[in-house]
Amino acid sequence: MGEQQPVIGVSCYVEDVDRGPWASQRSGVLPHRYIHHLERAGALAVILPPRPDADDDLATTVLGRLDGLVIAGGADVEAQRYGATPHVTSQDPRPDRDEWELALARVSQHRQMPVLGICRGMQVMAVAAGGSLEQHLPAVVGHEAHCPRPGSYSSHSVTPVDGSHLAAILGSEALDVPTYHHQAVRPQSLEGTAYEPSAWHADGTLEGMEDPASPFRVAVQWHPEAGDDPRLFEALVASARQFAVRG
Repeated sequence: MGEQQPVIGVSCYVEDVDRGPWASQRSGVLPHRYIHHLERAGALAVILPPRPDADDDLATTVLGRLDGLVIAGGADVEAQRYGATPHVTSQDPRPDRDEWELALARVSQHRQMPVLGICRGMQVMAVAAGGSLEQHLPAVVGHEAHCPRPGSYSSHSVTPVDGSHLAAILGSEALDVPTYHHQAVRPQSLEGTAYEPSAWHADGTLEGMEDPASPFRVAVQWHPEAGDDPRLFEALVASARQFAVRG
């Protein structure tokens, strides 16, 4: 018998979806590339749709059945969650996902569960810890390299911080990554939280953060699920396997 497969939950949307003759079916929605990478890395993946009764108690119950967590990409976190007024470019709020994923972020931190935050997931983790977001990067950095074309991933270079968990996984040299975001975590807002910067874009945008006291609590602003590099998913699954053994 081989190694036990850890069970990893992935947050998702609930959306109205048209499928064949069926119109506007309420559906749990997640790009399959998340599942693809987790399964290739040796995990059993389950999706975690938001629920109207989402709170820390429910998150505790759900995470008690899992060995790891991916907080997935998606729409902008509602600005009021971090005490800001929405920017004119802000997407329509998704309070169902916000409430659920903020609870997942808080409880997984308490449980020291392996977590990978991706794009919106990084922002959720930061906001749950008391951080805040830059609401429109082009107004801050003066260009649109992070999201140049609607509905299409681009790529740019990021550099992991030497000595970080992220650098141990990906190396400390610059690497090209798939990108699609117009918001980002404000680095100064991480002061006083458990998180430290772990990757940067050359324009000063924070592209990664992690909790150095946790076995694996890593978040990236880019979209590794949209690329072919399996290393972040492999590292998450390896940590989740150890978490399952520790109980």
